Amino acid sequence: MLRSQTAMTDLPLCRDSLDGLSVGDALGAQFFVPGTTFQDLLDGTAPAGSWPWTDDTEMALSLVAELHADGHINQDRLARRFAEHFEPYRGYGGGAVVILRRIRNGEPWRDVTRDAFGGQGSMGNGAAMRVAPLGAFHAGDTKTAALEALRSAEITHAHAEGILGAVAVAVAAAEAGWARLVRNRPTPAELLDAVAGFLVDSQILTGVRRAKHLLRASVGEAAHELGNGTQILAQDTVPFALWVAATHLDDYPAAIRACVEAGGDVDTTGAIVGGIVAAYTGRAGIPEAWLTQREPLAESGIGAGGAENR
Repeated sequence: MLRSQTAMTDLPLCRDSLDGLSVGDALGAQFFVPGTTFQDLLDGTAPAGSWPWTDDTEMALSLVAELHADGHINQDRLARRFAEHFEPYRGYGGGAVVILRRIRNGEPWRDVTRDAFGGQGSMGNGAAMRVAPLGAFHAGDTKTAALEALRSAEITHAHAEGILGAVAVAVAAAEAGWARLVRNRPTPAELLDAVAGFLVDSQILTGVRRAKHLLRASVGEAAHELGNGTQILAQDTVPFALWVAATHLDDYPAAIRACVEAGGDVDTTGAIVGGIVAAYTGRAGIPEAWLTQREPLAESGIGAGGAENR
């Protein structure tokens, strides 16, 4: 099992993860366009034209900009970033629209987030979908990745499942990035065990444990057992995304194809999986044509490109 190191950050890995997240998001979103089919992807005729990214990438851009500023999460500042850059046409869920508008209007984010969904807080997959670059940034320091993911999630998600979904994804990305740096790929079971070690009793933890028992399953079987994001909940999204990342860690195109094959909330599973897998493969693992067709990331504030394979 991979071991955490202390006080390590890696902006190039973060950039690579952001590329992987945004391409997975933008390509996945194309499969909500009528006439686009999974067979097109298998045939090598991926959707033509430019691929706009969605709220998954928009929020990840704010998160990466926050890390780029001084290397850690300032919750008040990140809340302002989320609210200021929020564009409803990017596909935000109704709950997120209400939360971000209220924050933009000056209400304290802690109050707004706790008010959501009748006072129980959001258990949606929004905190998980944006967080992989944060995990990659802390490759080698998985404990810090988990704590910072929790802090980033609390801004919009007060429910434990929504927060733990983000922790799980960040831990997976941190472990994937560290595996790349030390050139020691974890087995699928090792990666899932590493994630489970940072979770408390929850539906997320139950799902991650079930994912470990499904490592020989087909994509369809895994999606049936774990969920594919159709419910837009962290517990219906994150375990399957981690199953895909664990079983396809060295093959970015195959990982994204698995998300598309499973259906459901494809842009979100594509974003989560893409962010984790690219932390391991690097930008070079993403097909150049897919990078070209993805809408540019000029707003990221960190420039294009990422780490060399090391």
